[in-house]
Order: sequence, then structure tokens, then C-alpha cells
Amino acid sequence: MPQIHLRAEPGDYAPTVLLPGDPNRATAIARRFDGGLDGCRQVNAHRALHGYTGTYGGVPISVQTTGMGAPAAAIVVEELLRLGVRRLVRVGTCGGIKRGIRTGDLVIATSATPMDGATQTYLHGDPYAPTADHGLVRLLVDEAASRGLRYHVGQVATVDAFYNPDADYATKWRDRGVLAFEMESSVIYFLAARAAAAGEDVVAATILTVSDVLTEEVGPEETYLPLGQLEQAVDAMIDTTLSALTRARA
Repeated sequence: MPQIHLRAEPGDYAPTVLLPGDPNRATAIARRFDGGLDGCRQVNAHRALHGYTGTYGGVPISVQTTGMGAPAAAIVVEELLRLGVRRLVRVGTCGGIKRGIRTGDLVIATSATPMDGATQTYLHGDPYAPTADHGLVRLLVDEAASRGLRYHVGQVATVDAFYNPDADYATKWRDRGVLAFEMESSVIYFLAARAAAAGEDVVAATILTVSDVLTEEVGPEETYLPLGQLEQAVDAMIDTTLSALTRARA
């Protein structure tokens, strides 16, 4: 039976799915699959949640748009899990706050502070540390290193407000060791962990391109990468991710 938002059936998605927020990015990723868009199949377009399934280097793989924010990502991931997906990798952007982090760098998130409302709804206020799968993190780190890319590994914070007005916003979380702010990973990690605890072989990870940096002096508007440079940096992240995931399964 098709899901409410992902109008697909079990088997329409490969076991491994990349999760960009942007539907245009999902289509750009599908163009990298074997044979390009002509060589893969669009399995969802409902609500502009574009999803495609094909192969990369002969290995089955899918990409599915999540939309922006944890509530949308939670809907998509819940339905993907019902459709049999087992490896979830968010590929997106983030605002860097770590000292020395630069726009264009990669962030590979080992965990995600759940500052978003969606994860808190699932948890009913209980303390919890949404955490990535170590094996997936290791694959992404090794591939980034082999390509000579600048990357950072550690904790991110999943937030609801892109334009947060609090004066100590970056300072407080930087001093707690958080590398960057983003908007989806904590709920993806929670849902993967919940499925794994129920006995399913489900894992998740996140790799992000730093699109802007936040300090006490500047916000995202002043530092956001020009679109051309951002696309180049995101392309490098996507190629890294596809190579890491499919080489491991080849």
C-alpha cells in the first residue's frame, strides 16, 4: 500500500537512501546515477518530495527529498522505514560555529543535539542523545580524507529556527563543543535508533557542507556562500557520499 506522502510501494526504494532537503538537489543527485535520469526511476513526486531509485557503480541506491526541518524529515523517514529502507544518509548544509570552521568545509555528524520540536515530541521531554552509526561515519570520514577535503567530525545541533535572534546563540553551543547548526539530523538518528532497537537493521548518518558561519559579529546573511561556490562544495560532498556508500557495497 502506498504511503500517504511517499506514493511508493515496498521495493521502490533501494536499501540505501540519500536524504537531501532540497528537491532540486535530489534530482541533481539522481543525475549522477548510472545512466543519469534516463537510467533511474522517479518513485515519488508528490508534494515535490522527489524520490529516485537507480544504481551507482552498479550498486542499488535511492535519493529522497525530506523538505526543510525535522517535522518534514520525520514524516519522510517514518514512511521510508515502512517501505523497507535500511541505510539513511542525510546530505545537506549547515551553519558552522566551531572556531576555525570555514564555508565549504564538510561536517560529519557523530551526534545531533535535539533542539527541535519533532524529536522532543517523540521523547516526551526525556534526555536523549541521537547518535549516528559508527560504521557509516567511518566510511564518510575515510572517503573525505582520501579526497583531501577539509572536514570536521563531531556533534551538531538540530534546530527549528534558521534566523535565531539570541545574542549568545552561537557562543553557548560553540562552548559546548557543537560544530554546526542544522535542521533534520536528530530526528533521523532517533527514528533509525528506534527501528534498530525493535530488531531492524537500520542505521543513519549525516554529512553536511558548511554554507555559512555564525559568530557573535555576523549571521548567515553576511557569510552565506555564493550559489556557484555552494553548488561546487555540495557536489564534492555528494560525490564523496556516493563513492563511500557504494564502494562499501560493491
